[in-house]
Amino acid sequence: MVSFARSPVTAVLGPTNTGKTHLAVERMCGHSSGMMGFPLRLLAREVYDRVVAIKGPEQVALVTGEEKIVPPGARYFLCTAESMPMAGGREAGPKEDFAFVALDEAQLGADPERGHIFTDRLLRARGREETMILGSASISRVVKALVPDVEIIGRPRFSTLSYAGAKKLSRLPRRSAIVAFSAEEVYAVAEMLRRFRGGAAVVMGALSPRTRNAQVQMFLNGDVDYLVATDAIGMGLNLDVAHVAFASLRKFDGRRSRRLTVSEMAQIAGRAGRHHKDGTFGSLGHEDGDAAFTPEEIEAIEAHRFPPLEQLFWRDGTPRTDRLEHLLHDLEQKPQHPELRAAPEAVDLAVLRRLADDPLVIERTRGKRQVERLWAASGLPDFQKLGAEHHARLVSRIWRFLSEGSGHIPRDWFAQQIARLDSVQGDIATLSGRIAAARTWSYIAHRADWLAHPGEMAERTRALEEKLSDALHAALTQRFVDRRTSVLLRDIGQNASNLPVTVEPDGSVCVDGEMIGRLDGFRFSVDPATRHQDRKMLLAAAERRLGKVLRVKADELVAATDADFALLDEAGQAPGIAWGETPVAALLAGPTLLTPEIRLDRALLALGQDVQKQIVTRLAAWFDAQKQKHLLPLVKMSESAADPAVPAVVRAVFAQLADAGGVMARTDLDPALGHLEKEQRHLLRKAGIDIGVLDIYHPGLLKPGAARWRSALLAARIAKPCLPLPGPGLTLIPAGERPAQMGARIAGFRGFGEQMLRIDMAERMARTAHETIAKNEPFTALSPQIVSLGLTEESFLQLMRAAGFRPVETPPPAPVEEGAEAPAPSGANWAFKGRQKARGDRPQAQRGRGPKPGGGGKSRSKDATRPASSGATPAPANNAFAGLADLLGRNG
Repeated sequence: MVSFARSPVTAVLGPTNTGKTHLAVERMCGHSSGMMGFPLRLLAREVYDRVVAIKGPEQVALVTGEEKIVPPGARYFLCTAESMPMAGGREAGPKEDFAFVALDEAQLGADPERGHIFTDRLLRARGREETMILGSASISRVVKALVPDVEIIGRPRFSTLSYAGAKKLSRLPRRSAIVAFSAEEVYAVAEMLRRFRGGAAVVMGALSPRTRNAQVQMFLNGDVDYLVATDAIGMGLNLDVAHVAFASLRKFDGRRSRRLTVSEMAQIAGRAGRHHKDGTFGSLGHEDGDAAFTPEEIEAIEAHRFPPLEQLFWRDGTPRTDRLEHLLHDLEQKPQHPELRAAPEAVDLAVLRRLADDPLVIERTRGKRQVERLWAASGLPDFQKLGAEHHARLVSRIWRFLSEGSGHIPRDWFAQQIARLDSVQGDIATLSGRIAAARTWSYIAHRADWLAHPGEMAERTRALEEKLSDALHAALTQRFVDRRTSVLLRDIGQNASNLPVTVEPDGSVCVDGEMIGRLDGFRFSVDPATRHQDRKMLLAAAERRLGKVLRVKADELVAATDADFALLDEAGQAPGIAWGETPVAALLAGPTLLTPEIRLDRALLALGQDVQKQIVTRLAAWFDAQKQKHLLPLVKMSESAADPAVPAVVRAVFAQLADAGGVMARTDLDPALGHLEKEQRHLLRKAGIDIGVLDIYHPGLLKPGAARWRSALLAARIAKPCLPLPGPGLTLIPAGERPAQMGARIAGFRGFGEQMLRIDMAERMARTAHETIAKNEPFTALSPQIVSLGLTEESFLQLMRAAGFRPVETPPPAPVEEGAEAPAPSGANWAFKGRQKARGDRPQAQRGRGPKPGGGGKSRSKDATRPASSGATPAPANNAFAGLADLLGRNG
């Protein structure tokens, strides 16, 4: 054990926001020299900047593992606890005697990983004139036991800290800090805050001071209202935070996942309410979630009453370095004081143990200087968190350089390690990893006796860290800050209806120079880059503020000519009406096929009722004109169906045909046609309706324009998307997928095998077949009419059978003498037997016919060439023509 130094020692203990650090800075500046030790490089840098403002840069030094700013005449040193210049320690420095010395956050002596450092400083760091120990009141008893002549001063908190309950992320108040305990959790919370609140600043202990300061500045400037941090903010970082929300109350302390102690909770919660501003704390989520506080914890935090620390971790701070065995022995010594306990094996000791087993290390560590250099090399921090085994390999390589030749790390090798990291490409994790690696080389560069040119390399590592830090700040901002949303919320709070919206000539809608979307016609579309959670806010704002612009456009629509409107019938989309390229209405089911409901697009509902009525009236007038232009035959069918002068049986046919869009399969109308007399059928033909063998239709409704409208109206009636239609002018198309077949059927095509033929052409081929048979000539797939259409043999055969024709045998050709031309086939090869009726229309006796179960039948190939019988009796069910009714049903 070391002897305790005797000098005036004061312990200023109390909760957060009691001004302890501020008091220590004032006391130090009142002395001729001073040194303060801090738990974080970030905090040391923050206080360094404050002291520089008071004393000037030439008198103030910053000493951390990776950064050293030591002017020749420096009298005030701001350090991390590990880097405090201490006589007899590993971190000896040019100046070790100070009038004033202070140690901040002394309660960290109870930390298993770094506690022995703080305990050593508490016991040995003394100023000639004054020493201050700053920390939580929980170490009061331990400090009194270890430093008997200490004067303990308690300081009350400047403001009140109270529990505010659990809150959802979307309900957090502005100026809140959310604390998480892993990088993954920090990033996840920040990502959600971007969606809900426009973004957040990110603060973690692993960030470089440059990145951290840039992130904090966004928060202080009001660019974002939320800050997501690890427990690093609990170590005295001064931020203007009104509320602290805990995303979790568990952390991994390097060995296990455990619940925070009440003191740790209070240390973090105490960041809320700086100076005389009251603060609140709570959890994120629900009262029964993972971050929920117990009533006892809440009471203790609000009253600043915490269990006293019983012991601090200790390790000999001045081990002997004359021999490697003595160094290891001293570092493994147990403390004798009851308030001290042996520290767990730290990374530096774990590395030293591994190196001590290396024969080369044993050979080279013969003297005090080599042992000290080995111990100094073992102290290289594991910034990348690689673990003792992996980290020991890097330290071993560094020590080999230090223990041979000039004792310096080769310049070229060191430069190569820096060059490997000199890239700003990659995501946040990649950049963070490069910064951690850069910190390793920065630490080495600031060891004056490890490099031949330490100043040059220190400058290069500083420039590299700044470059990577700027890239990381940019990456964090890009990922976690939505400037557009943060601007809106900063300017108008949560009331989106007050947004100052402007519309640019190209349709861009902007606020404060940030584009939030586009106005195309009446439809405001949010910028595609906008997060889903922001869309409602932006839509509400735009609809509220764009009323005047929309009214002007509405007047233009009402005054537009018919040529400015168009039918929307793209395949897969709901039918509607467009004005120019802007959808303005949807077509929905109405009383009849020709009287659909015209429902205005949602974007037009922001207009007044009177304006909406004017627009509907204008669209209805255009629709009526389109009916007269493209659907006049269908309009006349509907009129005939309601005309009392037309016989009732004929009106029934007109009504069915009009309801189907003017095109129906013959089988579907056979029952109604059976009731018509010859003169009544003449009325249908007089109306322009073709009564074909397969379909009944009006030729004018097969035109492309009519087909589009019929398809759109039929889709509107059943509230389904429009189907794909064949191209204009086509008469034969491949069957395609089912949606294409359905669309083609509506357009007036009928399927035959793998092909679909327009129904008027199918009827023409049926008439041609009759004419050819009447001439007693063969009609085959090679006939000119069929070849010109492009029908395949399979499709031709299906067409003939569907039209009521049956193959017949033709007399065999006469023998041909050798060398003579074979005569052309003669005689009809088909006989018309009439269309096969649909199953539903067959007499009951006929429907009952067919083979008995288990009965056999002739093969399809033989039946296909067998001459048809003279009777009209349908073929047996297993005959080649037995599937005709199914075929007709599918095509009809």
